[in-house]
Amino acid sequence: MNKVVVGIDIGGTNSEVGLVDKNGNVLDRASMSTRKHGDDFDAYLKDLSDIINQLATKNNVQINGVGIGAPNGNIHTGSIENAPNLDWEGNVPLCDKLRIHFPGVPIKLTNDANAAALGEKLFGKGKDIDDFVTITLGTGVGSGFIVKGELMYGHDGMAGEAGHTVVDPNGRKCACGRRGCLETYVSASGIVRTAAELLSIHHFKSKLAEIPFNELQSKHIAQIAEEGDEVAKEVFEVTGRTLGMKLADIVAISSPKAIFIAGGVVKAGELLLKPVRENLEANLLNIYKGKVTVETSGLPGIDSAILGAAALVV
Repeated sequence: MNKVVVGIDIGGTNSEVGLVDKNGNVLDRASMSTRKHGDDFDAYLKDLSDIINQLATKNNVQINGVGIGAPNGNIHTGSIENAPNLDWEGNVPLCDKLRIHFPGVPIKLTNDANAAALGEKLFGKGKDIDDFVTITLGTGVGSGFIVKGELMYGHDGMAGEAGHTVVDPNGRKCACGRRGCLETYVSASGIVRTAAELLSIHHFKSKLAEIPFNELQSKHIAQIAEEGDEVAKEVFEVTGRTLGMKLADIVAISSPKAIFIAGGVVKAGELLLKPVRENLEANLLNIYKGKVTVETSGLPGIDSAILGAAALVV
């Protein structure tokens, strides 16, 4: 029987589960709603365990470890701690509870963006780079820092929260309870909020106005921008400007060789990346100019989060 590890990405909307071999191949995968059971974590965990067992049985494999990436996941405690984009309040002892379903199996948890950075180091474009940053753009915004070839956790396991650095202290209200956090501007939902603001300024003279606001997604904005819609293009200009400026701050602190951007939002491609690069370079201190590249993640989009989580236990 082949031995594999399980990679789990717990997102604000969906949870992705995959079987990964030692070479970083995703053998099979499944998905479930993170919010299906509301705040009933035990019910969620039972469904998650059932999916893992079903995948293992279907593929006739032995599970040798479980790696999990989740918002506010703490490598030291194995708990999800006060995640603003999840329905479970307080500290959730994920690893301890999952061990009940999989006794004797090594289980590790970290922040989802930390997992993405680790996956980039083991399986992606970061294999030969010892200092880089991964930024994840999805329901929220996360970051993982690889320093001297190792993932930076900080003293309490919670390092790497660029999404909750402040763009404007009087700005948009964030799920974390503060105002003006970066993720309120450059996450998928933040981009939609920017579109709504620009539509108002431009008196709704855009194809974006044809989509009900509660149905509008960042992918729709990207599609309409590709068709030449000026307001939709401006959305990404504004988003790229905000992200590029904050990345310049990150460079000043950590001096990475590369910044890898992952998550669903990067499907917008150069619509986003071009203004990000331009605004990063424009805001860099002179000693850093021309030294930092901005690229999309080297991990395959559909499997990047799974591989990142699996990297914890491979």
